Amino acid sequence: MKRFHTQILTALAIMPVLGFAATSNSYETNVPVDHVYSPAGFDSNDNIEVAVTGYLPNLCYKAPKSTVTAKNGKISVSMQATRNDNAMGFCAIIRIPYVEYIKVGVLDKGQYNIAVNEMSPWQKTSSIKITEASSSSIDEVIYANVDEVARVDDTRKVLLKGYNPSDCMELKEIVIKDNGSDTYSILPKMKQVRAECPKKMIPFAYEVEVPTNLEADKVLLHVRVMDGRSVNAFFNNRPEIE
Repeated sequence: MKRFHTQILTALAIMPVLGFAATSNSYETNVPVDHVYSPAGFDSNDNIEVAVTGYLPNLCYKAPKSTVTAKNGKISVSMQATRNDNAMGFCAIIRIPYVEYIKVGVLDKGQYNIAVNEMSPWQKTSSIKITEASSSSIDEVIYANVDEVARVDDTRKVLLKGYNPSDCMELKEIVIKDNGSDTYSILPKMKQVRAECPKKMIPFAYEVEVPTNLEADKVLLHVRVMDGRSVNAFFNNRPEIE
């Protein structure tokens, strides 16, 4: 009898291990997409960027990532994450939102259709227009070296904060463009005021008022910055519905 009990206990001890080995699985799969934001104001010298928002369905999904291809007037984006199915077959149902800023690269002028997770239940589409660059130089326009976009209290104003690399550069103008639906492109253009530009980090905080011509509840502020980069922030366009 004692030997029989020992065999039962041994079997029970190894069952979870065997069950885990038999059922544990990890693979890449599409994840839900809520929206695609496509900024305006890019030309054929710019590194094109779009933003995708969505959510992971439960805690078994990890590390959302994107792959992108651009061909024949179409930008195709695949949003996937790693799913880990555990031994118990249970995943806590907690939706985890994600934002992915997708680097598309330099594109020729033209109108491009954007499709995210095409032919899936979560397919989202948009479009983006690329204009012809007026110069072959990638550094045709110098933008401020913005690090942060901060809203000013409960106003429609935001501060563009950062450090410019020299005191020979001053703000020329801030141009704001919109894509007609959900994104404002903010272009803080700089000008060189002296021939010599000694290296000297100069802090700045440029105030910008967000326009009111877009009706989306939430808009993307896409700020173009120095060296072809961008800084992005979401702005509650209709605070009265919070």
